[in-house]
Amino acid sequence: MAAKVGILALQGDVSEHAQALADLGADAVGVHTADDLAAIDGLILPGGESTTISKLLESSGLFEAVASRLADGMPAFGTCAGMILLASEVLDGRPDQRSFGVIDLSVRRNAFGRQVDSFEAEVDVEGVGSVPAVFIRAPYVERAGEGVDVLARVDGHPVLCRQGPVLAAAFHPELSGDLRLHELFLREVT
Repeated sequence: MAAKVGILALQGDVSEHAQALADLGADAVGVHTADDLAAIDGLILPGGESTTISKLLESSGLFEAVASRLADGMPAFGTCAGMILLASEVLDGRPDQRSFGVIDLSVRRNAFGRQVDSFEAEVDVEGVGSVPAVFIRAPYVERAGEGVDVLARVDGHPVLCRQGPVLAAAFHPELSGDLRLHELFLREVT
């Protein structure tokens, strides 16, 4: 039976993640409501705009439901804005911006620069090899806690981290065509 993976479908790269999951044989489900969470085995928090997604999580009533599933150990994969949402500390977010705090990271939003500073790079991922990475207004990690495995770095900053069943990337693997990081996440789900 295929893993059923939810994709937080409020804003961001939802269809790109859904295609990557489908290519790997997983069942991708858009998560719009708290009821959608009950039927999934893991959750992707996609790239997009972290403050917008944060506001939509609150206004839709999804924040608490997602927080509860994550606290119960549901595997999660956050990319770009999703990394910010999963982190324990957002260094330059809005004063009222909440995050789920399920991976012990201090993350700085837009740390690699503005939209015009976006770039692509090959990133050496521990246990995976060199993968193409697309950085768009990307965050980076300024502090990784003791229980966090740093799987990749750029310019000395962690850009791919794992803690328990939570994987967080500062970049957009869903835009590269390389499925190995989605495969890595699916191993947590199954």
